[in-house]
Amino acid sequence: MDAKQTILLRTRIAFLGLFVFAVAVVAKLIHIQFVQGKKWTKLAQVATLEYRPIQPSRGNIYAQDGNLLATSLPFYKVAIDPCIADNELFESNIKLLSTLLAEFYQDKPAQAYYELLCEARRNRKRYLLLNNKQITHHDKRKMSEWPIFREGRFRGGVIFEKTEKRFKPFRELAARTLGFVNKNGNGVGLECSFDQILRGVEGGAVYQKLTGGSWKMIQSSNTKKPINGYDLITTLDINLQDVAHTSLLKVLQQSQANYGAVVVMEVATGEIKAMVNLGSVAPGQYQEIYNYAAGSQGTTEPGSIFKLVSMLALLEESNLELTDTVDTGEGKYKFHNLTMSDVKRGGHGIITVQEAFEQSSNIGIAKLIDNTFSEKPQKFIDYIRQLGLDKPLGIQLQGEGIPFIKHPKHRAWTKVTLPWMSMGYEVKLAPLQLLTVYNAIANQGKMLKPILVKEIRYANRTIETYTSTVLNKKICSDQTLKKLQTMLEGVVERGTAKKFKHGFYKIAGKSGTSNKIKNGKYSDATYASFVGYFPADKPRYSCIVVIDDPQGTEYHYGGQVAAPVVKEIANKLSAKDLVSAPYIRPIHSTEWHTPLPKFRVAYKDDWQVTIQTLGINFPSPLNSDEWLQVIQQEEETIWKPYSNFSTSQVPRVVGMPLRDALFLLESRGLQVTLQGYTDGYVKAQSLTPGTQVKPGQTITLELN
Repeated sequence: MDAKQTILLRTRIAFLGLFVFAVAVVAKLIHIQFVQGKKWTKLAQVATLEYRPIQPSRGNIYAQDGNLLATSLPFYKVAIDPCIADNELFESNIKLLSTLLAEFYQDKPAQAYYELLCEARRNRKRYLLLNNKQITHHDKRKMSEWPIFREGRFRGGVIFEKTEKRFKPFRELAARTLGFVNKNGNGVGLECSFDQILRGVEGGAVYQKLTGGSWKMIQSSNTKKPINGYDLITTLDINLQDVAHTSLLKVLQQSQANYGAVVVMEVATGEIKAMVNLGSVAPGQYQEIYNYAAGSQGTTEPGSIFKLVSMLALLEESNLELTDTVDTGEGKYKFHNLTMSDVKRGGHGIITVQEAFEQSSNIGIAKLIDNTFSEKPQKFIDYIRQLGLDKPLGIQLQGEGIPFIKHPKHRAWTKVTLPWMSMGYEVKLAPLQLLTVYNAIANQGKMLKPILVKEIRYANRTIETYTSTVLNKKICSDQTLKKLQTMLEGVVERGTAKKFKHGFYKIAGKSGTSNKIKNGKYSDATYASFVGYFPADKPRYSCIVVIDDPQGTEYHYGGQVAAPVVKEIANKLSAKDLVSAPYIRPIHSTEWHTPLPKFRVAYKDDWQVTIQTLGINFPSPLNSDEWLQVIQQEEETIWKPYSNFSTSQVPRVVGMPLRDALFLLESRGLQVTLQGYTDGYVKAQSLTPGTQVKPGQTITLELN
């Protein structure tokens, strides 16, 4: 066989092989399509199926009266599949859509959005995030009416990616107490402490991936519905929280302090009604950045407010009477190798035990403690431990500070530890711990654990309730308790907080000031505080205020900077709470030197309670209308009806206290704005009395 025939044979064999291979491929395709078709279709479907979690809705947090403190709101990021809309829809609407996007986001011109969308469509990009900004549900509804977007997901390609964001309706109020939880599960406050209860149980379902990258849920036996989180009902009073927040913020801004904290607790129940924590974030600006009231950063040397604990130990251990005396000398006294000083120049000399406490004499208290416990210092520590001050309270918030109480076997215990500890040094306590002790004094010796959450609720069903735990049924004897109460009242009546004394009701408490350690030494920087309860004869609330490092000599001491905050809180409570009436002291008409204003408007029942309680002999308007005009003439007081028209008309509120005016106006659906001093009376109103009320109408009140 010559070479030509050999080449021809090989070529024929190669073509034959290719033909056989082609036949085999076609045969295999036919086999896959018609014989194994169902099998591969099923496998393809399985490849696009995925079991994905379904997140539950997080529970809400409420104030005691049902005001919403924290909830989850839907927010959305807007994306688009620019390839879904047909050419006619896209070309005729893309410019208008670009203009609307530019006007809404205001981050780039309309032309930039136009080019971005057109380029993504040319490149067959199936997913384009239009902006990182999250929009509200209201914005989503508006956008859903825009061109292209109004065609929906499957004809227009718009994608609204839903996320939930925690929202606090009262913004900064109690923000740190409420707290947060981040994506990693870390956080602070009630949100973190009750995270397991609030977040609910995750569900899940099988989803199928669709063209364009979206997912569709497929109902199956594997579908698991999520269980939404439970709600928390707290003990917080949002009105009192607002008052405490405003009062503290004002003092912090005036004193340029580092931080401040306020806690208001109900004496009989241990329920925390307000907890404010404000830290400096910029000159004159404060935010709720840390829980100084209970956390480790707020656990510090308390200063003179600790003297109550020292006096409790002293009175329990000895037969000392409040009228017994102690010699404080000329204001300086040497304990071993260290000299202690009193604030008063020249000293207090010989004073009674009660005066030593009321005037906050460091030397007086320290000498009494040293004389009684120098040979048995452990006994003094035992009294402190019996109050539970050597361990955390175990409140319903994570991150509680750990107290430090030095004991005689501690390596840092010295011969001067006992006298300095007696006035609040060489110990570290959180404000809430000391408030618990003072609250026990107000509660006739019963010490309660503070409580912030009183109920867990799901829909309208109560799941669990919490009440305060009794930590100590009786922290001291009745005799000691009475003496302590007398001294606390004396501090406000005659002592370091006498400027804090109120004309109508008694407040009991103790101011404190301690020097702060800086660079390993005690400095001139101070930690100012006041803690007490009111009304003194029938205590209802206890309160502590601490101010860290206030600036200026006028804000140096607790009685100067912390006590006024408590006074303002007490004033607001007495004005708003009718229960405060029993603790207003009657004043005989001969003692009443302040004449009533010439013109006042008041609710009849309020005026009757007030004049009866104050012991003022005024004629009673028994047959008058509910609202009265009070006109005092030379020898008599005249009561006249004060017309307020129907509920559909603007009422006349000139002359009324702000609280009464707000009640009348808001009950008619009017929005109120204020000008002037908010504790005053209405001087003028912007809307004419008797005119018809329009929905959402605003009225401006001028106050004097």
